Parts: sequence; C-alpha cells; structure tokens
Amino acid sequence: MQVSDLPHLNVSLNALSAVLLSAGYWAIKTRRIPVHKACMIAAMVAAAAFLVSYIVYHTAIGGGKKYTGEGILRTVYFAILIPHVVLAAVNLPMVIVTAKRALKGDFERHKKIARITFPLWMFVSVSGVVVYLMLYVWM
Repeated sequence: MQVSDLPHLNVSLNALSAVLLSAGYWAIKTRRIPVHKACMIAAMVAAAAFLVSYIVYHTAIGGGKKYTGEGILRTVYFAILIPHVVLAAVNLPMVIVTAKRALKGDFERHKKIARITFPLWMFVSVSGVVVYLMLYVWM
C-alpha cells in the first residue's frame, strides 16, 4: 500500500464506522446488549485505525488535498468540512468517556452522554465520506 492509497482506506474506515454505529444503535434499541457492545467496540477500532491512517497520510504529504471546486459547490464543501473537523475534535474525547462509562458499568451516565455522542459520531463518519467524495470522486 502506498501513501497515496490512504485516503481510499480512510473513507472505507469512515463508512465502516457509520455502518457499525448504525448496527450498534439498532442492537441497543432491540435490547441486544452483546451485539451493541461488539458493534461499538468494532466502530471504535475502525475509527482508531482511521485516525492513525489519517495522521500518517497528512504527515507524509505535508497537508491535504486541496479542493478545486468553485461557486456554490465550494461553499457546500466548506459548509460540510468545517463542522466535520470541529465535531471530530469534540467527538473524540466524548467517545472515550462514553465507552469508559459503559465498560465500568455506569450505564445511566453512559446513556446520557451516548445520546449526544452517537449523533455527533455518526455525523463525523458520514460527513467524512461526503468530503472524500467531493475531493476524489466528484471533482
């Protein structure tokens, strides 16, 4: 695998995280606790692998790919990218706290923060896929 392949790996890991988050949400709503736990741990592993790959890629190339779209598409791109980046930074510690509470068995506090963490994490995962599509597929 070349450094230039990492964005394609990254989008796959982001999409996998979104699928696992969805499956984990379904599992908890249908009271399948072991399935929920497995899905959420797998989503965290995928997200951690994404983060490592993302850092390696951006360190190796000295930045990121520049968006070349113009007009309204450029506005849409940045309207998605900016909250994606901000919420990704906010969401990382929230995921850690949410998981820590669950693993300690503090399910009441876990549930309270998970209600905030889940939609943020889902937004970050899905918007990451959209940013990739706008950079590598649609342009």
